[in-house]
Amino acid sequence: MTGFLDYELTNNDIRASEFIGMRVYSAEGDVDVTANMVADAQTEWDDIGEINEVVISTDGKVVAVIVGVGGFLGMGEKDVAMDMNQINIMREADDAEDFFLVIKSSSAALEAAPVFERGMDDTDMEKSEMDANRPMLKAPQVARDGYVATKRSELTTEMLTGARVYGAGDEDIGEIHSLILADDGTIARAIIDVGGFLGMGEKPVAVTFEELTILRKDGGDDVQVYIDASQEALEAQPTYQK
Repeated sequence: MTGFLDYELTNNDIRASEFIGMRVYSAEGDVDVTANMVADAQTEWDDIGEINEVVISTDGKVVAVIVGVGGFLGMGEKDVAMDMNQINIMREADDAEDFFLVIKSSSAALEAAPVFERGMDDTDMEKSEMDANRPMLKAPQVARDGYVATKRSELTTEMLTGARVYGAGDEDIGEIHSLILADDGTIARAIIDVGGFLGMGEKPVAVTFEELTILRKDGGDDVQVYIDASQEALEAQPTYQK
């Protein structure tokens, strides 16, 4: 059919859903960031942040890649706009399927980089209206053997994305689908896929990070997320519109 591609993904392709949220590393000195393969990939690199957003023009070109520099989950972050050409894709010599995003920059240059500013858009206004139209929940007091209360600075997006969400009575009510950052780089919302079965029939609901209690396995990366609401109560909340 005209206008459609008969295309299959290859090992050289990167899905946009993979790309957003990936960690970004900074290489200095004699590291050749243009090399396709590298051994002991991360030993000489500094973890500077993650891909927060990709800006695309109306003609389909990537205008900028927005990187959240510094901090974890928005704590102390600032958004920096980069040209896609600044970001190099390097693959691990021992595992070609394992790749890394690397830029050539010094810490001083990153600290001096201008902050990417977002203006108030329809999505921001929808979030404000959503908060005004529903009562905010209080994060439940939860204690579980082998788990400890966790600060945002101790978490990563990988830990939270896909984590199961439980009501205060331990009922499984859904999972964290994605996280949304505010203009200042802090977490504004967690999108919970409520209910459903095998990915079907789920309802996305946006809640603030302050409404959640997050426990992390002592000495591990497994997390459990709790909210003071039942599945039925969350299903009655407004549907998050992407």
